[in-house]
Amino acid sequence: MAKVTAAMVKELRERTQAGMLDCKNALKETDGDMEKAVEYLRKKGLSKAAKKAGRIATEGAVVSYIHSGRVGVLLEVNCETDFVAKTEGFLDFCHEIALQIAAMNPQSVDREGMDQAAVERERDILREKALNEGKPEKIVDKIVEGQVNKFYSENVLLEQKYVKDDKKSVEDVLKEQISTIGENIKIRRFVRYELGEGLEKKQEDFAAEVAAQVAASGG
Repeated sequence: MAKVTAAMVKELRERTQAGMLDCKNALKETDGDMEKAVEYLRKKGLSKAAKKAGRIATEGAVVSYIHSGRVGVLLEVNCETDFVAKTEGFLDFCHEIALQIAAMNPQSVDREGMDQAAVERERDILREKALNEGKPEKIVDKIVEGQVNKFYSENVLLEQKYVKDDKKSVEDVLKEQISTIGENIKIRRFVRYELGEGLEKKQEDFAAEVAAQVAASGG
């Protein structure tokens, strides 16, 4: 077994904000592998977060984000207490989610919020396309289901890849925040406006522009 040093524990703590003892145990459990230890703590944190997810969250904040006067987001995020709603950590999280929405243009918070008629239209298009490509009918439904899941992962906020770390989903980041803060947090609703959206004129891809700038700046 690899020796777990104080420097390794310190590095892991700085990366995860977990307690010293938890970091030491994680490194022991993963034979000193830093990346595996990070994953170990994430999984442990997500487990703790799951227990909090059923608690009622009626406090929180409404935050806004405007990008270059061209993309605007208004977002409501709920937590359990007014005290947490005013903390820097919670407000920073709200800001990060607003950035995500500006950059990745999701259509809903979760699958339940998606326009089901639009999903079924997409399903029909994908099925017809697969059949026209000569795919065997007996496997078309399986192919289409996989493509519909991809459609959800691109359009549902919680299922999108986190714009600052594509190894995580937004839901992973949410659960990590729940574990860190110790309260249930719920991304309730949002609206996103893009300059000129719906008008009959040439549209620039502002979503791609925002995503590129967020990734380049780290914030």
